[in-house]
Amino acid sequence: MAKATTYSAPRKNKNGASSRVLGKKPKTGAATSGKKSAGKKRPAIEIWNLRLYVAGQSPRSMAAFTNLKRICDQHLAGRYRIEVFDLEKNPNLARSDQIFAIPTLIRQLPEPLRRIIGDLSDIERTMVGLDLVPTRP
Repeated sequence: MAKATTYSAPRKNKNGASSRVLGKKPKTGAATSGKKSAGKKRPAIEIWNLRLYVAGQSPRSMAAFTNLKRICDQHLAGRYRIEVFDLEKNPNLARSDQIFAIPTLIRQLPEPLRRIIGDLSDIERTMVGLDLVPTRP
């Protein structure tokens, strides 16, 4: 598989300071401290896996990433992972991943898979497409 730039949500460290991890998968699940918990299980955190296909540093590509990051920070704080694939560097991904227009956002997790095409500037439409807000009757 081709290399992708990965952006994970900011997380709080032990001291309460915020940190970002670029290029690494976010840790999920209980920490392995060697101690067993007394029958209490931590609820699983649902991590959203989002793939953004762009064409270099074009204005629409940059706007798509900025808009996506803003939506994720506001509505999925600490629960998302964005992978950015530059189709100028690896155009074969367009065929293998069935990308017909750019920028394209694919929500892989949680299922079902969803696709949104465009720079994501229509925030309400993007949120409905990601299933973050209920559709209007």
